[in-house]
Amino acid sequence: MDTVSQPSAPASAQPSTPSGSVALPAPAAPPSIHVRAAITWLAIFPLVAIGMITSAPLMENWHPIFRAMALTMVVVPTAVYVVLPRLFAGYGFLARRWVIRR
Repeated sequence: MDTVSQPSAPASAQPSTPSGSVALPAPAAPPSIHVRAAITWLAIFPLVAIGMITSAPLMENWHPIFRAMALTMVVVPTAVYVVLPRLFAGYGFLARRWVIRR
């Protein structure tokens, strides 16, 4: 009885681990506290500026505490759930490109 040998798998361009899975590059280090502060400011400042300008006619007669409360009720969730994840993703992309170019 003849046995047909199976062709071997082509060699992959990426190194593999002993278990056979492909080794991924090490993740970039998390941003420093200073970078996180700068990215957070980049998210918050424009949102507050736009919010103050657009809400001024509506809240002209409101007490300043209530104006601040209403503005932060919109700005903080928008920054945390929409803007900051995108800014940190952009920073991560740029950080990985910088590491690859080194």
